[in-house]
Amino acid sequence: MKVLLLTGLGALFFTYYWADNFDPASLQGARVLLTGASAGVGEELAYHYARLGSHLVLTAHTEVFLQKVVGNCRKLGAPKVFFIAADMASREVPELVVQFALDKLGEGRGLGLDLRGRTRIGVGGVVRVPASFSSPYSAAKFALDSFFGALQRELHVQDVNVAITRCVLGLQDRASAKEGVRGVTRAQAAPGPKAALAVIRGGATRVSHVFYPWRFHVLCLLRAWLPHPRAWFVRQELNVTAAAAA
Repeated sequence: MKVLLLTGLGALFFTYYWADNFDPASLQGARVLLTGASAGVGEELAYHYARLGSHLVLTAHTEVFLQKVVGNCRKLGAPKVFFIAADMASREVPELVVQFALDKLGEGRGLGLDLRGRTRIGVGGVVRVPASFSSPYSAAKFALDSFFGALQRELHVQDVNVAITRCVLGLQDRASAKEGVRGVTRAQAAPGPKAALAVIRGGATRVSHVFYPWRFHVLCLLRAWLPHPRAWFVRQELNVTAAAAA
């Protein structure tokens, strides 16, 4: 009986996780506002949206980097690409950036507000798995997760048709990220373009969470259900001696 139950639960889990109802055509002509679009995941997201035929407004701190991404997006087929250099951490800036996007792209079908969350409709939060030896960083990510989780719940309770997708991402294969954990982690970095595509698929299908790589879904489940085995799995990916020496 236990074997049958576990098999059934496993089948349900894999069916849920690999169910694919993403239609790339749904993003053709969609309007997307991407923050942090000059590098990393934000840059990869911009390129994917461009290939899919979305209209884009890109923002980040540094104008020269944004101009490079804008040029690449146009080469990849984006019908319209605009950019505005801005610091989204400033209190008054987000409203100005959103108004800029509305002025450029209009108020029609689904202006995507991808504020670090990359959802096609609404606002989301990219939350990386809490990392060992980086408590301040992890605390900031948990705060982000809590905020968007609360907002997600409030919108649902009030029956507001805005989707929020919270994205849990692992280490990605950017040079700066790999250099920062060199010798400390044995975990294999995930390809940045694939991580970005996973985020886009999740936002387009309006799911509540995206996990990439998929093993982080298991780790998040273990965090709540089986904390001791989770700690063992995490430890297998760490070189504790190297971290202590650093």
